[in-house]
Amino acid sequence: MMKLAVFVDGCFWHSCPKHGTKPANNAAFWRKKLSANKARDRRVTRTLRRLGWRVVRIWEHELARKNETRCVEKIRRKLSHG
Repeated sequence: MMKLAVFVDGCFWHSCPKHGTKPANNAAFWRKKLSANKARDRRVTRTLRRLGWRVVRIWEHELARKNETRCVEKIRRKLSHG
């Protein structure tokens, strides 16, 4: 049986290269927090793949109605090709 994990990563919390922002207040804290979030995402993805899961990560901004087809295709490709 094929297992698929789909994550929707928030642009702020997961440091989207397109929309992620870096707060000016308490900058050191946020830099460390957001960096740790990215490291955890990589670790979770690696672990799931090692356990036989296919993993799809979608950015929050990709959920806009205009991107619906693209999101569905991204998932469909992962389901059919791994």
